[in-house]
Amino acid sequence: MLEPPDLDTTALAEELARSYALSVAALDFLALGADPNTAVFRAIDFDRRAYFVKLRGSFDPVSVTLPDLLRKRGSVNVIAPLKTHTGALACDFDRFTLILYPYVDGRDAWETGLTETQWHALGRALKSLHTLTPPPDLAARIRRETYAPLWRDRTRAFLGRVEHETWAERVAVQAAELLRDRRDVIQNLVDRAERLATTLQEQPREAVVCHSDIHAGNVLLDAEGVLHVVDWDDPILAPKERDLMFIGGGLFGGRRAPAEEEALFYAGYGDTLVDAVALAYYRYERIIVDIAVYCESLLDTDAGGVDRAQSLHYLESNFEPGQTIDLAYRADRSGFFSAGVSGDV
Repeated sequence: MLEPPDLDTTALAEELARSYALSVAALDFLALGADPNTAVFRAIDFDRRAYFVKLRGSFDPVSVTLPDLLRKRGSVNVIAPLKTHTGALACDFDRFTLILYPYVDGRDAWETGLTETQWHALGRALKSLHTLTPPPDLAARIRRETYAPLWRDRTRAFLGRVEHETWAERVAVQAAELLRDRRDVIQNLVDRAERLATTLQEQPREAVVCHSDIHAGNVLLDAEGVLHVVDWDDPILAPKERDLMFIGGGLFGGRRAPAEEEALFYAGYGDTLVDAVALAYYRYERIIVDIAVYCESLLDTDAGGVDRAQSLHYLESNFEPGQTIDLAYRADRSGFFSAGVSGDV
């Protein structure tokens, strides 16, 4: 959310005092992220300690339970939420769920890129996640991949709507024009994802715990260069390619060629067989979800202020040469291939 939500910040400070015994001296909105359902603030107490306050409009308890478990098991690459005075990992506030974290003063990988050492660290962090065996009660609460057509159907619906509906708001007009101009490309993406989804449903792959949104904006680098994976809002039990598709997929700022990103990452992750069917499916599906989500925010409402122009920019960027759509097409090859220190990537 790039603009502050309509809420009483005095009441928010009071809730932090009540639930976390945090005496707030200053509370500043941070214009971060593309999610219109998430707002974040930096809170400073009277001892000048900083905290990261996250407000979620929709909330899955697994999003705090999983990083808490990873931190307890020794992961230095995870920032665990702080507990309330009752021992809970979150609490209710207004129409949101409130989650409090220690504040890490740093920049994300969009801003800085990753060094070779940091790419290796990211590989090790995801390997640790993918080999995690969660307790049965937690595993039962993590959603499972079904390859459902929800987002493909929504994208098809928007393709139909822009052919006969009109909009007055400037950014909505531009979004509708983009869909009309790129109709054939988008329809092809949906068709390819549908075909691959059918294959994956008929021939299930091994499922592991995945972060599901491991792009550059969710990789935070602190002042010492230590890498932290953040934003655990939507973990899933899925083939490991659910996360691996981000590596070399045009979602880390383009400072390195895709093959170089992959080589550095797998030097930390280790040798592995990558399922090209699953990899291609997830790259297609990621783009389709982006199209549907951004169209919902741009065509179904005129709310959002400066978020709207940013959302349109993110939507348009998928279609640029060498970006996510081109890289998804390159990943669409059958069978398995070796990725790692000694393999092709």
